[in-house]
Amino acid sequence: MGQIFHQGIGLYAKLALLGLAIVIGAACFAWRGVVTDPHRIAEPVNQPVPFSHKHHVDDVGLDCRFCHTGVESSAFAGIPPVSTCMTCHSQLFTDASMLQPVRDSWNGKGELRWNRINQLPDFVYFNHSIHIAKGVGCESCHGRVDQMPLTRRVATLNMSWCLDCHRAPQNYLRPREHVFDMGWHAENQQQLGLDLVRKYQINTSRMTDCSLCHR
Repeated sequence: MGQIFHQGIGLYAKLALLGLAIVIGAACFAWRGVVTDPHRIAEPVNQPVPFSHKHHVDDVGLDCRFCHTGVESSAFAGIPPVSTCMTCHSQLFTDASMLQPVRDSWNGKGELRWNRINQLPDFVYFNHSIHIAKGVGCESCHGRVDQMPLTRRVATLNMSWCLDCHRAPQNYLRPREHVFDMGWHAENQQQLGLDLVRKYQINTSRMTDCSLCHR
């Protein structure tokens, strides 16, 4: 019987499979960047209520911890429950139409679901409390939220961005009493940062260990 398939068909098949694998891999990366992370930098995220950090932080003067109660003690900063909102809004702007979803949730007419702005992949471990304890300001990651009428993401949150700080923490640290201050800056950040690295006992030799963030 004569040869049905060309003797080079095996090579062509392997090349085709390799090309298919590359296309699928590229599609997965594109899907992860576009579908799972649709809120790109500088693009405000739509919320059920147009919450303004600028109004609450800059105009009213609320401290971050008033709403994000877990930021100093847990891995998650915490999204405030409706009861926190109603601490003020049971007395202020009680008839504002934009706050109707808050009132409805408070009255048991459905859950108020906020859309996340900053989100890391599941394989990354991040703990808010340790960063606060070591003198990393909210502003360093979240930007000047006190100037944001609508909240947006300001950092890529990719690995290289995190490593910039982990490799040279002295460039970013501040005294703990200024962690929640917006617009704070040191006259001599380098010297202050080095002093804080020693004061907060930061082991810089371990700051780039894979196991620190990937567990």
